[in-house]
Amino acid sequence: MASHIVKIIQSFYITYDVKCFVVEKPENYDFIPGQATDVSINLPGWEDKLRPFTFTSLKDQKYLEFMIKIYRDHDGVTNKLGSINAGAELILHDVFGAIQFKEPGVFIAAGAGITPFIAIFRDLYKQNKLRGNTLIYTNKTSEDVIMDIELQKMLKTDYTKVFTRETVIGFMERRIDRNFLIENISNFGQHFYVCGPIDFVANISKHLLELGVTSDTLVVEE
Repeated sequence: MASHIVKIIQSFYITYDVKCFVVEKPENYDFIPGQATDVSINLPGWEDKLRPFTFTSLKDQKYLEFMIKIYRDHDGVTNKLGSINAGAELILHDVFGAIQFKEPGVFIAAGAGITPFIAIFRDLYKQNKLRGNTLIYTNKTSEDVIMDIELQKMLKTDYTKVFTRETVIGFMERRIDRNFLIENISNFGQHFYVCGPIDFVANISKHLLELGVTSDTLVVEE
């Protein structure tokens, strides 16, 4: 397994618990929008603690970018990442991931599950090929939404936010369940992309398959 030590160029919070890292890009390091890599921290005792994170940068940019949710409730990798900044080093490993764009369709994300879709949307937007895609994005509250302004700019009216724990004027407060899908999606013959916590992906995938989506048009992380 190949590995690359890269320096953090910049780090900053984009929500109260999601931190963006801009890092050096190794030579000939390539990925498809939506893919990820295992990352560890180049500090004693942390080098072998690998965690998967998705690229949110574009392929042709000279740097790599990650948007990482910081879990402060236990002494894990993301908690440590919350305390390191520009000048520190990360270790990148092989690129992997089944989530990549195939055909226009519906993207359904929960929380930090939006990150592979950010890379895909940025790539399509740059090519002026984003039309025909819609996003349904669920979070606990409005403060949890990642890159809301950019998503709104790219997707315009093809962007639906769903909140599970907050009443916000103009937005839905409910969960994405079978009834929600029936009420908000008219065509189950298109492609569907789902990303989020394991249980969320399993439940949404089950509902979609029951509603006529085929396994060939359902894209999830394997």
